[in-house]
Amino acid sequence: MRLRVTQYGEPVLRQPGERVTVFDEALRQLAGDMFETMYAEEGIGLAAQQIDRALQICVVDVRPPEGVEAPFAYSYDGKQPPLDLIMPLAIVNPEVTITDATKEDCLEGCLSFPDVQGTVTRSRGVRCAFQDLSGNPHVIEADGLLGRCILHEVDHLNGVLFTDHMDKADLRKNENRIKKLKRASRDFLKNR
Repeated sequence: MRLRVTQYGEPVLRQPGERVTVFDEALRQLAGDMFETMYAEEGIGLAAQQIDRALQICVVDVRPPEGVEAPFAYSYDGKQPPLDLIMPLAIVNPEVTITDATKEDCLEGCLSFPDVQGTVTRSRGVRCAFQDLSGNPHVIEADGLLGRCILHEVDHLNGVLFTDHMDKADLRKNENRIKKLKRASRDFLKNR
């Protein structure tokens, strides 16, 4: 089922998620709904806070078009299986460490900030220990788009938004759009 994406200004986006402790059909259904919502919104990642749930679960899918090589390096549990075997990926209770602190700038957007984009500086390489939807432990290491997507979504799970990292000049350029979103969210919450 496609879910409503929360917008900037809704308090849940600043709430750190609670650890997932029950791995059941309801969690699998939630992940399925998150994937459906992410694809419908044409995103590559979605965190629970973006569907009004303060939980430690996010979903990502950064597969390139068929026939195009992935523009990033990755390993999954120490191996490099084809992306189609691990994507779409549900990440539960992630613990992230930086493996390459080299800083890279890249243009980012966010489904909770429609029409807002800006340059965000992030570390190049990341290691993410997490659980799958059955509670099994895994480790994914990545750089490039996959690493950046994991960092962006895990930030959401901790109540941190991409605008917190955005280049100051880009933030100023987006100021009016961000204020408009916040007003719309305030009106939405008032009439809910």
